[in-house]
Amino acid sequence: MASSRDRQRKLARAKLDRQLARRAAAVKRRRQIQAGVGAAVVLALIVVGSAWALGAFDSEPKKQAAEDTCLWTPQDATANTNLKDVGTPPTTGLPTAGTRTMTVTTNQGGPITADLDLAAAPCGAASISFLAGKSFYDNTKCHEITTEGALRCGDPSGSGIGGPAYSFYNENVPTAPEASPSASPAPAQPPAYPKGTVAMIGNPPGSNGSQFLIFFKDFNPPTPGYTIVGKVTGGLDVVEKIGALPTVDNGSGAKVKPKTDVVIKTLTVGEPNAVPAATSAPAASPSAG
Repeated sequence: MASSRDRQRKLARAKLDRQLARRAAAVKRRRQIQAGVGAAVVLALIVVGSAWALGAFDSEPKKQAAEDTCLWTPQDATANTNLKDVGTPPTTGLPTAGTRTMTVTTNQGGPITADLDLAAAPCGAASISFLAGKSFYDNTKCHEITTEGALRCGDPSGSGIGGPAYSFYNENVPTAPEASPSASPAPAQPPAYPKGTVAMIGNPPGSNGSQFLIFFKDFNPPTPGYTIVGKVTGGLDVVEKIGALPTVDNGSGAKVKPKTDVVIKTLTVGEPNAVPAATSAPAASPSAG
């Protein structure tokens, strides 16, 4: 009897163990399924969230923010009273192809016309155009006839350190002429600043504002430092006539001040032209009295 009861207990125990094992396996499978479903839900949420962040569900695609074409650095007009605050040009939406025609009339004749190169010097052209629209240059003096062979204009104060209450960096500076082997003569190279070139000049160098140079002679420095912004297309004879005027001491020991005042009556800039600047030499036009 005892052995029979023992066998019954063992059989019942084995049955219970099998039931418990099946239950444990079922629980494990259920947990695996739940974990898999949960991971799939999380992955789906990540995908949907990423798509939403990228604008996949927007009714209209997001427009890419416009990149700045030029950077205008503020200058302290209270520290330098020679500066004139007329605001700053826009930083985006500036034309970067073609040319704009700058027209200058002076008390020495004119008009002098030049093509501002929007592709090579978009910031220099934008600055001149903006300031011209503010009548910044009107009734100002060209205060120097430089020893480099250029007429220096664009400073309402006539001090050489005046301009707007912002500055911008160089952008279209010619490369220095290449040195030739000592055994052979240097090949003829065009000047960095041919006669008729319009270039920006800043104080300190590289900190451009409103001042510009119009070269009436070829200039080829060892290390060019002026941004070329355009070239004369008419009235170069007027610039040459001004360049031949006698000069006197400007108060700092440099004999560069025109003895006869050279006054810009008006400086205007036209709308952008689609056609790039011509490559021909600057043209001369009859001067007006």
